[in-house]
Amino acid sequence: MAQTKRFVIAGGGRVGKQTAENLVDQGHDVLLIESDEERVEALSDAYIGPVIHGDATRPSILQQADLAEADAIAALTDEPGTNLAICMEAQQYAPSIRTIARAETEADHEYDEVVDATLLPEYLGGDHAADILTGEDIRTLVYPTADLDIIKVTVAPSAPVAGRRLDEIALPSGSLLISTADRTELAGADTVLKAEEQYILAVETDVVDEVLKLMRG
Repeated sequence: MAQTKRFVIAGGGRVGKQTAENLVDQGHDVLLIESDEERVEALSDAYIGPVIHGDATRPSILQQADLAEADAIAALTDEPGTNLAICMEAQQYAPSIRTIARAETEADHEYDEVVDATLLPEYLGGDHAADILTGEDIRTLVYPTADLDIIKVTVAPSAPVAGRRLDEIALPSGSLLISTADRTELAGADTVLKAEEQYILAVETDVVDEVLKLMRG
């Protein structure tokens, strides 16, 4: 399974809170930054992780977040310009940190040279933001229920399933290969699992490790 990572989230509104909760439920560590005092109290009461009260565009606030020890930062406030500024400031302190900024439209091309990924309004869900932040080759696409994950995984060249048809593979009970990562068509019995290709599967929690061994070797 994926290793524990540390994430900083600037903006504790609906999306920021959901993103933090999803990341924590996946076993990661989260620190939140929020300027609104009432939101700070609500986030603190939710016991998601440490909360810094302040403006994330201010160097003194970002320094408190210890960005050098973080894997990624998500700027998820309601103001796209603020989000861009937060990511730019963060990279001054931690050049290798992964960044995600909430944008308004796909036309916000100025983000491309500054941030690693943008979150558009139509995808403003905490699960989607958490997926982008983790940046895992294997990652949850739809936030898991208690018993079921929808994951994307790349077939390794040495994997037992590489180069074989789906009807030749004995996937464990409780797992279902849905489609290739581009989601153009459902997988069928004649689907060949190609090395270096990504596939989407529905997997019950207790057989995830078994499925990953088949897909990754």
